[in-house]
Amino acid sequence: MYYTLLVTGPPYGTQNASTALLFSRAIIITKNKLLSIFFHCDGVLNAKKLVSFPSREYNLVEKWIDLYHVCSVKLNVCISAASRRGIVNNTNNDDEVLKKHDAINSFFCFTGLSELAKYIEKSDRIIQF
Repeated sequence: MYYTLLVTGPPYGTQNASTALLFSRAIIITKNKLLSIFFHCDGVLNAKKLVSFPSREYNLVEKWIDLYHVCSVKLNVCISAASRRGIVNNTNNDDEVLKKHDAINSFFCFTGLSELAKYIEKSDRIIQF
């Protein structure tokens, strides 16, 4: 079965994102296919480069990156939701200083809702967290 996950919760304060991570691991373990994880609304904060967790706390952002390394799943971030939360795409900016200070981790990519629609069409299931 093919899955797409829609994560709308931040990496802290709710269980949405952590439950999505656990579910994504279960998809992989059961030999199903995880096509994409799409971060929308407050879920875009999971991709933010400057999120800081105390050393004894579970670093969810790091775990998303680990998941990317394990199964090469696409970690898509809604660019509109991100810009509403002050997370900007600096890669297309002409200012070299801004390019060096990109707002999201390099394992995540900015996309639009059309990309989500593409993955929904390919998926057997879409699950929102």
